[in-house]
Amino acid sequence: MTTTTSARLKPPSPTAALRRAPTGAKLMLILSAALLPLALIALFATLQTSRIADVDLRARLRVAATEASRALSIELAGDMTALRVAMTALSTDPANSPSCARVEGVFAQQTSVGARFGIYSSDGRLVCGTAIPVRMTGAPDAGGVRAQIVPGGGLVLDIRGVSEARAVAFFPVTMLRELAQPSGFATPFQGSLEHGKDDELVLAQLPDEAGLDRREQVDIPLGIDDLTFTMAVRRAPFTSSAIVAMLLPLVMWIAATGIGWFVVDRLLIRPLRRLRDDIERYRPGHPMADVDLGAVPAQEIADLGETFQELTHTVERHEQSMADGLVRQTKLTREVHHRVKNNLQVIASLINFHARSAHGEAAADAYATIQRRVDALAVVHRNHYAEMEENRGLELKSVIGELASNIRATASGSATRLGITLNVEQVLVTQDVAVAVSFLLTELIELAVSVNPEAQIGVSLRHVPDTDTAMLRASSPALVESEELEALVASRYGRIILGLSRQLRAPLHHDPLIGAYEITIAAKAG
Repeated sequence: MTTTTSARLKPPSPTAALRRAPTGAKLMLILSAALLPLALIALFATLQTSRIADVDLRARLRVAATEASRALSIELAGDMTALRVAMTALSTDPANSPSCARVEGVFAQQTSVGARFGIYSSDGRLVCGTAIPVRMTGAPDAGGVRAQIVPGGGLVLDIRGVSEARAVAFFPVTMLRELAQPSGFATPFQGSLEHGKDDELVLAQLPDEAGLDRREQVDIPLGIDDLTFTMAVRRAPFTSSAIVAMLLPLVMWIAATGIGWFVVDRLLIRPLRRLRDDIERYRPGHPMADVDLGAVPAQEIADLGETFQELTHTVERHEQSMADGLVRQTKLTREVHHRVKNNLQVIASLINFHARSAHGEAAADAYATIQRRVDALAVVHRNHYAEMEENRGLELKSVIGELASNIRATASGSATRLGITLNVEQVLVTQDVAVAVSFLLTELIELAVSVNPEAQIGVSLRHVPDTDTAMLRASSPALVESEELEALVASRYGRIILGLSRQLRAPLHHDPLIGAYEITIAAKAG
């Protein structure tokens, strides 16, 4: 560190002075700040002129579209009202000629331009007007009206009445075009009737125009089914001066971007890319070599490269220290495990020695019970010591297998026919879970043997699908509900197995009919 500090205190060389030139980010900000007012002034002036013209055009278009849509809506609503009145009268009396004559009088003027209507009875007979062979689609609106556009032909309205009677009216496009012509609106416009999103009947068409075509459009619902009157006009065209004024800010920004990118690329991007490549090539244990950042990198990047070099040296020293500490810790852990294993073996030997000199069968059984608990702890510790290097967790299959063998080997003389059947999947658990499981199985097997010395016990362990848990189960006919079992649980085993289930943080379920205890335990990923 002293050498590095001394080197930094040397007089700056010409190359170091060049490195302290303004960075690309500063130049980019200066250029952007200088060009931004000019760009905003030109853009604002052009947009303001266009906005004033668009506001005036939009207001006149809204007035004209409202007038045209009102004319269409009034005409269609009046015709539908006449049809409803006649349909109601004819549904009661199909021979009511005056009602038919009145509606024909309403449509008399429109018939000359191609409008037609037909009123049908509930059984589908034409009782007034002319037949209109149009197949209607879709459902009627809340007023019982269905609208359908005939492409290039006109508009069809289907009106439902009482008793399944219906009236159909056809309005040609020429009639609708005349109705949709607003008075005093000389500006060319495009008008159309739209039904939903797909059907459109064009009433007036704007001629095609080359170049940029900007349009202002207004949509006004007619209140009949899903019909909407759409009116559109062209906005004021762009002039050459407006186009130049609009493009000038863009040109200035492009120029500023090009200059700024050139500066930033030379001072920042390329040196950073070289520094990144050197960092990617860096591997722990090998300090980073001198970084070649080019001729004139920014001073901040040069300092960053030096900092990375210092960090690699620091990391190398720390890694070496950590590796030495890990070796010492591993040796210490192995020594502790070795001493614990020896102590458990000594305790098991002492218990076995005292059990041989015990007076009476009850004392021998008590020693055997204690020895089985110690064996259960020793089995877990031995397997944990074997897995210590990989630290994957304890394999319960081997732990339970060794535990069952020890219990059968230390069984009393009256339990010579004791049988333990295992159906255990490979499940990895922590040491705390393995200790609790070993003690719990030992207690449950002891409980079954206390009820019946020749008990046949089944132990199963299986993964619960889609979870990080496993189901542990111990079953035996000796664990079926009985007075002897209840007495043993209440006096001796109950508090122990309850405490072990709490240690496993799960409830222990007992099925008294088939004699099974089961509990869910936490498992580790294999």
